[in-house]
Amino acid sequence: MVIVFARAPVAGQVKTRLIPRLGEEGAARLQRRLIRAALRTARAVAPVELHVTRQHSWLRTLGVPIRLQRGRDLGERMYHALHRRRAVLVGSDAPALRPADLRRALRLLRSGTDVVLAPAEDGGYALIAARRIDARLFDGMRWGEDDVLARTLDNLRRCGLRYRLLRTVWDVDRPEDVDRLRALGFAWR
Repeated sequence: MVIVFARAPVAGQVKTRLIPRLGEEGAARLQRRLIRAALRTARAVAPVELHVTRQHSWLRTLGVPIRLQRGRDLGERMYHALHRRRAVLVGSDAPALRPADLRRALRLLRSGTDVVLAPAEDGGYALIAARRIDARLFDGMRWGEDDVLARTLDNLRRCGLRYRLLRTVWDVDRPEDVDRLRALGFAWR
């Protein structure tokens, strides 16, 4: 199973750090395009569920099961999505992830690894896969800060969970990431 986590593409409420550059509607269009790209990557590997922060009519056009995220913060929401099954969870904002990355994460889980992470250049991670997970894994996180991966690795060691890291990828959070997308021919207009 691959779970794609995404914010609903509501103008003014998504990709807010990019609004000064793209405008509210442009940021929402980009979010829709990123969600489609993440689903395409995930579908190439396994059955998919889209877990969203809120319902939105556009989401029903995607042809995948949609679930609402549950929890007070990102860590709690990821824990709820992962704690009952072996799955790969990806954010919708990491177009550098490829099907091969997701397949490798699944292989590592099948071989006994508890948690697999794909580090992000900004200090977080763009993928977390789990065979076994502990709610304490997400303790003490300051989501969006540059030490999320480091804190997660510390927590993994404290919880006694075996982990592996995939290659480092980039995600779309900052205005300069828009330039990277354009250089790749990633259009959303």
